[in-house]
Amino acid sequence: MLKRILEHSIVNHPPMTATATSGLARRALLKRAALACGGVALSLLIPSSALGRADATPQPGNQAGAAAKPATELSSKLPGSAQLKDYPFFPFCIDWHDAKKRGYAEQAVMLKELGYEGVGHIFLDGVAERLKTLDDAGLKLFQITMNVDVAPGKKPYDAKFKEVLGLIKGRHVQFCLLLNGMPPSDVAVDPHAVEILREMSDLAQDSGAQLLLYPHQGSWVERIEDSVRLAEKVNRPNMGVMFNLCHWLRVDKQRDYKPLLVQAMPRLWAISICGADEFDAKPGWEHYIQPLDKGSFNVGLLLKTLKDLGYKGPIGLQCYGIGGDAREHLARSLAAWQKLSENLKGTTP
Repeated sequence: MLKRILEHSIVNHPPMTATATSGLARRALLKRAALACGGVALSLLIPSSALGRADATPQPGNQAGAAAKPATELSSKLPGSAQLKDYPFFPFCIDWHDAKKRGYAEQAVMLKELGYEGVGHIFLDGVAERLKTLDDAGLKLFQITMNVDVAPGKKPYDAKFKEVLGLIKGRHVQFCLLLNGMPPSDVAVDPHAVEILREMSDLAQDSGAQLLLYPHQGSWVERIEDSVRLAEKVNRPNMGVMFNLCHWLRVDKQRDYKPLLVQAMPRLWAISICGADEFDAKPGWEHYIQPLDKGSFNVGLLLKTLKDLGYKGPIGLQCYGIGGDAREHLARSLAAWQKLSENLKGTTP
């Protein structure tokens, strides 16, 4: 049953209308979106498998060998697309656990008042409305998360991808790709996935968007190592990777992230952080996704490591599953960020 739900969310969900932020349409959207952030349902769909490394030698492609641009080097004159400063900070997954059930316009006003620079959007529905509300508030759309199915014989991605590329052209949005449909880290799927991702890369080229391979617990691309291996094989200048703290904590029993970040750095174009505890043996995200002022994991040291490695890109705040009034926990996290970000300036908070 869960498999059918996931397949439906990838290829068959209807476009969001102007009233989709309320009633049944909104609840259906939020149910699909929860799969993108929490990973609980996804992790039940596919068994774990042994990890492996494949030859990461770049393969020829239309854009092979072209230099990739870091996220902070992008610029545009369109709304929400100005030259990015170093370490822009934005929340995502803020919709469905907000006790106030704010719509896009209310979210934009709240984020502006709090002092955030923009937001991340989940899935391909509602992008036009999201853009309008962010433009009205003078904020940026940083990312759009979407599903990609790498199972043989399946439709790999929603046809609305092309439509959304037109909407965000010139805004330098990052698409966070959740690659699903096969057992985690199965390198035998690489050739098929490379074909899909090169096709998507070609479609996105004129839009100025970046495509990021998003490691997600239970997905085929589950680890940052999977993202790096695949991005190297795709070998396109608009194809990068993202490091997600909560998913790394869940799937990696080690706590030495530096070698992984060093490996990822040539294409590490975004990371996500949150408050988190060092270890949690229980399922779920209660201890691995918290407001940024909570948890025993040393987020400040992670940020300092990123700075020392030369990372200067966007930093997303993972908010999945955090209940109550979103304004309250977002305000707390922003206050914590203002202290933690001192690690990015070379001083101790």
